[in-house]
Amino acid sequence: MNPDGTFGLSAVPVVVASVALIGVSVAISWRLRLGVERSILWAALRATVQLIAVGLLFTLIFESSLAELWAWLWVGVMVSVATYVVGRRAPKMTGVVIPAFLAVAGSAMLSVVVIFGFGVLELEPVRLVVIVGITLGNSLGSAVGGVVQTVALARDRPGEIEALLALGASREHVVRYVAPQASKLALVNQIERTKVVGLIALPGAMTGLLLAGVDPFDAVILQLLVMLIVLGSVGVSVLATVLSMASRTVTPDLTLADWVSNPERTSA
Repeated sequence: MNPDGTFGLSAVPVVVASVALIGVSVAISWRLRLGVERSILWAALRATVQLIAVGLLFTLIFESSLAELWAWLWVGVMVSVATYVVGRRAPKMTGVVIPAFLAVAGSAMLSVVVIFGFGVLELEPVRLVVIVGITLGNSLGSAVGGVVQTVALARDRPGEIEALLALGASREHVVRYVAPQASKLALVNQIERTKVVGLIALPGAMTGLLLAGVDPFDAVILQLLVMLIVLGSVGVSVLATVLSMASRTVTPDLTLADWVSNPERTSA
């Protein structure tokens, strides 16, 4: 990086190296006929376009006199997209959008309250978007995992759920049967990632602060705070989605839900 904050020719080898790694992955997939080369290329292209667009938006929006308003609108768009993605992974059923919205929006707002409400950082438009983006970026994948794991578990064990109902189990008993395993499977990646932070993984926020010349201890403390908030928000979003989906495995009449017993008709 140049003294004025711009990237010079020194950044070119990094870009070339990253593209080369993608090329190696694509070549291996093509040679072994794994069928993932198009997905890799599309993901790389999409990420490039999206990040460049976000950089331009940051420049245009946050130099505006309405930067705070634009920041909250941006947060609203992120929450809406995340809600759509989580809801799309659920089988075709009514009433899924509201629990998905509450899960992703609730986790994001909790992080905002903790970070800015307790004065850890001063509320500024850029910081608002960044904190919500970090929270949603981590919560989204785990929330989708919670939906997928709950659906898979319920569809794999319809006979066991029906047996519980036949023995007089209530909806609460069914939830307690389905939710624990689905929650553990959905949370395992985030929990393991948190366990090895500092030992194997060096998080991006901390490394960015260190490269910017921030005191190492201050960088570590801020990263620790972010990691704990992310873990907590992921836990909230996963538990909310899993409990909501688990409660929908049976109808109010305590019969097996149609999306469990007839997956072909209710596939997303």
